[in-house]
Amino acid sequence: MAVLTARVRRKIQDNLLAYAFMAAGLLCFAFFSWYPLVRGVILSFQQNNFVAPPYWVGLDNYRALFDDPLFYTAWRNTLLFTGLALVLGFVLPFFIAVLLNEFRHFSGFFRVLVYLPVMLPPIVAVLLWRYFYDPGNGLFNSVLRGVGLPESQWTQSSGTAMISLVLVSTWANLGGATLMYLAALQGIQGELYEAAELDGASVWQRLRHVTLPQMRFIMLVLLLLQIIATMQVFIEPFALTGTSNPDTITVLVLVYRYAFTVNQDFGLAAAMSMLLFVVLGAFSALYLRLTRTAD
Repeated sequence: MAVLTARVRRKIQDNLLAYAFMAAGLLCFAFFSWYPLVRGVILSFQQNNFVAPPYWVGLDNYRALFDDPLFYTAWRNTLLFTGLALVLGFVLPFFIAVLLNEFRHFSGFFRVLVYLPVMLPPIVAVLLWRYFYDPGNGLFNSVLRGVGLPESQWTQSSGTAMISLVLVSTWANLGGATLMYLAALQGIQGELYEAAELDGASVWQRLRHVTLPQMRFIMLVLLLLQIIATMQVFIEPFALTGTSNPDTITVLVLVYRYAFTVNQDFGLAAAMSMLLFVVLGAFSALYLRLTRTAD
């Protein structure tokens, strides 16, 4: 027993520095991740504007959410944004990556070119596109006037506002997904393509029977991450259309509206955030369960 105790003590002493670094990391993670989550849960059951003393209201915040017509509007717009963003932001990077993978010259230049928008701060990218969308002297309307086509209101029009936000988000985030796809493509063994070519497979058949099955895992992971990210869209609608446009108000924009503008009730905003957390958590668990079962 004494030998075992001495061995354990010696092992702890040998790894003391590693335990210290691990403890520091856990403390930082707990302070910046777990504490805000627990604080948000508690806040969602309170009425609190950080001016008057908070008091407990139970489920009243959640009842108030379901009685607010903007609650349903925000969820509908968020789901619409997510669907449109996946059509462009999930499929388009894949085909760009396939194209870049075929380049033998200047491949590094084109990769940097594709990834360049990701290096811009998100608010800078949005402000750049706000100039493009300006209904007066914006770049897009200037081009339309130059070719004799009617101008558009872009973010101010209910017919084009949502797709305008999707284009900004897709352009700003395209490079990251493209490089991930490209890395996965370069990990596929060349012998598989050679065997497919010997069997007389066409380009489409090689893509369908070799590329897609080999990239299935990375595509499933990216799909989940993109759904989670697009469901939390905030910067694009907030900076381009504000917090009062019913055509583009999303869940997180409504959270901001509850907390800082109309209601100034952080408890109501926390309740909305908790609902989003529960929805994304349940979806992620179901998605991982279904994809694991499919494997």
